[in-house]
Amino acid sequence: MSSRDEQAGLILLVEDNRQIAEMVGEFLERRGYSVDYAADGVSGLHLAVSNSYDVVVLDLMLPGMDGLEVCRKLRKEAKKSTPVLMLTARDTLEDKLVGLEAGADDYLVKPFEVRELEARLRALIRRDRRQVSTEVLTVGDMTLDTATLRLVRGGQELTVSPIGLKLLAILMRESPRVVSRRDIEREIWGDTLPDSDTLRSHLYNLRRVIDKPFDRPLLHTIHSAGYRLADLESEAATAT
Repeated sequence: MSSRDEQAGLILLVEDNRQIAEMVGEFLERRGYSVDYAADGVSGLHLAVSNSYDVVVLDLMLPGMDGLEVCRKLRKEAKKSTPVLMLTARDTLEDKLVGLEAGADDYLVKPFEVRELEARLRALIRRDRRQVSTEVLTVGDMTLDTATLRLVRGGQELTVSPIGLKLLAILMRESPRVVSRRDIEREIWGDTLPDSDTLRSHLYNLRRVIDKPFDRPLLHTIHSAGYRLADLESEAATAT
């Protein structure tokens, strides 16, 4: 197993297809990553909970416990924020939404190039290793503590994915200004931009958590410009 250094990372690969697992594992180890391996969902969840990985690469279809359930348990029961890259043969928007809703940070559709997999891993590791500034961001009745990652709206604590928290931090820091799609994507994924559905899917899931249960929305799409997070009612009252 290769030594772990700043350029690489410790990866958990949960994949029941031995041929794919060997191909990915050997490639990543040659590139300087350390790789742990599990062939089923139960073993994968145990390793993910028991160890500190830089990224979990998680196949959707697994024996024992599927990838969606592994991801849900990792987020909701174990309260682990380890980035999860989901591998799936399903490429419809609905399938992607389900995976992201379960807590996945990114997804890659099979068959894939291992170089693209590595690029996605690098982006997730880079994002996760960035130093988190200690600040409390507030927009309307919603606050985000960037140190503890505690998100509260209207006195109610909310749970969103790690990417969702990153999205909120970007938009809350810029509020009430509009942030372009390209700026958001580059801030989160760097130069390895995802496909066109990824950001839209994360925003859809974010709205379900931070806006749908409440009387007025805070997250707004500005056509052909980008997105903004703002309490428009308060802005209107202040203007008058």
